Amino acid sequence: MLKSRLAAPFVALAAPLLLYGGALVSQFGFGLHPCEMCYWQRWPHQAAIVLALLALILRANDRALRAFTLLAATAIAVSGLIGVFHAGVEYGWWEGLTTCSTTHSGPITLDQIMATPLIRCDVAQWKLFGISLAGFNAIFSLAAAALVLTLLRRRPTSAA
Repeated sequence: MLKSRLAAPFVALAAPLLLYGGALVSQFGFGLHPCEMCYWQRWPHQAAIVLALLALILRANDRALRAFTLLAATAIAVSGLIGVFHAGVEYGWWEGLTTCSTTHSGPITLDQIMATPLIRCDVAQWKLFGISLAGFNAIFSLAAAALVLTLLRRRPTSAA
């Protein structure tokens, strides 16, 4: 059974791994190319994965475990907040900071420029029940961050 003091860092690792993995599957498996704001949502998940791994590596030191888990939860929440902003741009609730991006990098020719897909941040490429991928990231990231913080607040009970 998972020790209760390790539940928070394991959730802090599993949530961004699943969300970031889902983003990669949607990109490479289903051809849903990310816009610039999609990339912004991925960076905090990458940071959360590293921070949660550090928490687990340093689990013998309770202060380090808790500190890195708290930082991972914060990074997950940041991704969720970026997702809220991005979803709001997609739904037309407010203006975005950017309108489009491409997925091509490096030196390119004019033919490559013309063939590179233009990905707009204000247009959702996919929705389920009216919720875009940015919206789902917001929902799942904020819920995961709240769960990690809730688990982190629990103190292990001493065995009697």
